Parts: sequence; structure tokens; C-alpha cells
Amino acid sequence: MSIQVGVYGATGYTGLELIRLLAQHPQVDLRFATSEHSAGQSLRQSSPLAPDLILVPAADAPLENMDCVFLCLPHTKSAPLAALALDHGVRVIDLSADLRIDDPAIYEQWYKVPHPAPDLLPVPFGLPELGRKALIGARCIANPGCYSTAVLLGTAPLVRHGHIVPGTPLIIDAKSGVSGAGRTPKTHILFCEIHGNFSPYSIGYAHRHLAEVEQVLAHEGGLTGPVVFSPHLLPTDRGILATIYAQVNDQDAARQAFTDTYADAPLVTVLPPGELATLAHVIRTPRAAVSLTAGPGNVLIMVSVIDNLLKGASSQAVQNFNLMWALPETTGLTTS
Repeated sequence: MSIQVGVYGATGYTGLELIRLLAQHPQVDLRFATSEHSAGQSLRQSSPLAPDLILVPAADAPLENMDCVFLCLPHTKSAPLAALALDHGVRVIDLSADLRIDDPAIYEQWYKVPHPAPDLLPVPFGLPELGRKALIGARCIANPGCYSTAVLLGTAPLVRHGHIVPGTPLIIDAKSGVSGAGRTPKTHILFCEIHGNFSPYSIGYAHRHLAEVEQVLAHEGGLTGPVVFSPHLLPTDRGILATIYAQVNDQDAARQAFTDTYADAPLVTVLPPGELATLAHVIRTPRAAVSLTAGPGNVLIMVSVIDNLLKGASSQAVQNFNLMWALPETTGLTTS
């Protein structure tokens, strides 16, 4: 089986990683890649190891005879293209935020603009370890955000099995490498600004990925206490490490919840007691790792780590693609 695919927004970090993975996928025939600023150039001019594919503007991308497209575009830009592709009978995997939030009003609350295509909602949320069945054969999948992927992998088993003490806070102290800010030049991510520095941002109740976290945890059973989320910018190129603190009613049962939830998850590792998750466990792999450590009293400390460009974006999109087309989940992904 050869599946004809195209990638919108191929020259950002996420798009380039996705192209790399699709180029090695045994069932994929990559037919086009788009860029508004680099149209007419070879993709190799954006990344020397990329395929020699001539970039086209999105308006010139051929949807006829395509099977699936990936949207690596900013929010508000993806949803209209998703609607267009679906109208052509083409399946869609959206890596933007446009289709992750089920309620258009909540989307507008967080993104400060009306939803660009509310008729498309709701769309299956593409975190396979928490909702694999909904992704098999889906016409459209919303790829999760990087922070929400790490946070949900480190919290959902507790919520699903009711192990968090009612009314207590869920505290998330998360750090991301600089590639999480995208490839567009910005002053605060210049080398001289980040080197030797470590800084918080969007702390309190401000980061947009909180909307995804709250939505999924509500589906898993809900929380009665507040979620405190504090993201930070690490002076590294990639990776997310989220340290999560929760008060649980039974430490052993809480640990078992993680083991049970990820027993059949080929890309998530629950580390043995005494081993702490680090970025080195996952960088440049499609894997996630979670460690569990007893804190004082009834506190359980989860450390959840992913590569933000892979499990937090591009390799997760390929994982979702595989489920969409009923392929083995890790096809085209190096799992070692």
C-alpha cells in the first residue's frame, strides 16, 4: 500500500522533522511540501539533509488524488485548510492548535480569536496512549501540543483511576528546549539571550496548552482541585521535562495505575523505582518516559519527559497516521 501524502508548512522545525520521518516511512509517497516564504526553492535549502523537494505555496498544493495531509501551520491557518482537504475526501492530521479544543468558545477564550472552522469540531485528540480506539480509521486527528503531551502522560493515569486526593492541587513544573518556540527569529530565543540563562514564562493560569490538559483530564474523570502550571525555557535545543506533584490516596495503587495504563503502549516507558526520567532517555526518539517517586506524606512526584519535536509533535503525528490507516503503530519510527 502506498499512501499519497502532503505536508503544509514544511520548513519549520516540526515540518522538517515530519518530512524526515515520512521520507523513511515504508507506506508513504510524499507528493508535496508547502512554504509561503520559500516557494520555488528546494526543501534542502531549509535543511541540507531534507529530500530534494520543490516547495510550493499552499494555494498551489495539489489535493487531487491525495490520501492524507499534515498541517504544520500556525493556529487559525490550519482549520480552513483542514476543511478544504476534508471536502476533497483527503484525511487530515493537524499539528496546530485549531482542532484540539472541542468547544469553540473555549478556543476563543485561550486564543483570543473566533474559531476559524467550528463546524469541524469535535475532532479525535491524537494522544494514542489515552485514546487509541478513536484514532483507528479516523478522517481527521488533532495532534496534541508538546506540553500537554508530557503533562497528560504524567497525570492521566491518576485521574482515570481516581487516585488524586479530592480538592488538592495538581502542580506542574515544566521545562522546554528552545525549539518549542518555533523557528521564526525572536529576541528572547537568540543564543546570547538563552545561553547560561533559565527563565519562566506564561506562569500562573496563562499557557494555552492548559486548555488541552483540562479538557482531557475532564474526559478521564476530572479534578476537584486546581491545576498549577509553570513552564520554563531551558537553554537546550529540544526536549520537555515536566515534574508533577500530586497528593494521592494510595502510593502503590497510583504506581500500578501507570503500569496498567501503559502496558500496551510501545512508545511509553514507566521507569523502575529509583530511576529518574531525564531528557537523555528520550531526546531524538519518538519515546516518552515517566518516573515515579514518593514525596513527603502522600505526595507522589512524576517526572514525564519527551522530545518536544518528536513525541511532542512530528513522531506523534506519524503514530497517529499509522493508526488512522490501521498500520502497526510504530511503522516508520525508530523505537530503540
